[in-house]
Amino acid sequence: MLQIHATLSSCIIPRLYNAPILRSQPAFPNNTGKRLINSNSKTPIRTISSSSPFKIALCQLSVSANKERNIAHARKVIEEAAEKGARLVLLPEIWNSPYSNDSFPVYAEDIDAGGNESPSTAMLAELAQSLQITVVGGSIPERSGDKLYNTCCVFDTDGKLKAKHRKIHLFNIDIPGQMTFKESKTLTAGETPIIVDTDVGRIGIGICYDIRFQELAAIYAARGAHLLCYPGAFNMTTGPLHWELLQRARAADCQVLSSLFFLSKVA
Repeated sequence: MLQIHATLSSCIIPRLYNAPILRSQPAFPNNTGKRLINSNSKTPIRTISSSSPFKIALCQLSVSANKERNIAHARKVIEEAAEKGARLVLLPEIWNSPYSNDSFPVYAEDIDAGGNESPSTAMLAELAQSLQITVVGGSIPERSGDKLYNTCCVFDTDGKLKAKHRKIHLFNIDIPGQMTFKESKTLTAGETPIIVDTDVGRIGIGICYDIRFQELAAIYAARGAHLLCYPGAFNMTTGPLHWELLQRARAADCQVLSSLFFLSKVA
């Protein structure tokens, strides 16, 4: 039986937050293809405001080889989190598939096509709208043309896809006698940092190993991110040395309100 855990925490977003005007803010494409406003522009940067605390649910899922079962259990935990008052719900990395190079091509979905071609994200979109919550949907294997990506989708309360972040820093490790795994064997690295405005604030998205790179977090902080979210599935060889240290480091060195990191386990 799968074990699902949801941790709720309260978070207060500043009433009004603008990225410091003196920071360099070169424009780069966001999820819609539009460009973020440069600090030299006369148009003010969009601000996000929230006057009261809200709850965040960090959901830890045990993953099986049964994709439909994984989706059904993710649905259940999201619904439970919303019932407990969460306004922002976050899932782990590769929650609909076993974490292996053999599995990624089999479980991959065409996110852009949606519907039956992407049942995982269709479920997330449905719940975001029906439960009126913001969902950072962990990540799933994405098929786009002849390439595979490790992709995080963000859905706001209207159920629409607000952002799609493809993991930029692929994890390749070779520790003789302990662990060997190379994501680059099957996955293609993303190229674009993604920051997204949601009903709960401005969020910078990374995936797992992306957290190791302070430069990505610094880009998000410079563009006014309130939260940095890193869905993760760290291994138990090097993971315990890093996951708490790195999330504290990203929060401290970038002075964001909070840095979030969460795990999935394979059953």
